[in-house]
Amino acid sequence: MRIEHINMTVSDVAASADFYRQVFGFKTRWEGVTGSGLRAVHMGTDDSYLSLFEAARPGSAPAGYGTVGFNHLGFVVEDLDALRETLAQMDVAVQVPEDYDPGRRLYFFDPDGIEIELVEY
Repeated sequence: MRIEHINMTVSDVAASADFYRQVFGFKTRWEGVTGSGLRAVHMGTDDSYLSLFEAARPGSAPAGYGTVGFNHLGFVVEDLDALRETLAQMDVAVQVPEDYDPGRRLYFFDPDGIEIELVEY
């Protein structure tokens, strides 16, 4: 079993797609307008992707580990240092990296404040 996609509502589909393209090199698998008139794009690889839907109105999702809800997205990466450099070039603030068994990790936030974890095993 594997996760095929994660569906996320974002404030600006174009900005989020550009962000994930820059960070991960994701390709656009599909983009268009949903039956309900929302702009959407699928970004990822041949095996898995992020399904990004543009919010109909401003808002934010509840955040925090002490409340019910989504906490973060985690990606296994081959070269954590290279991605740290990419994030620095994008002026994305990186939280203090954590090195603990079984891998090295770092955390940052996407344009909508969704936490992203990168781990290198």
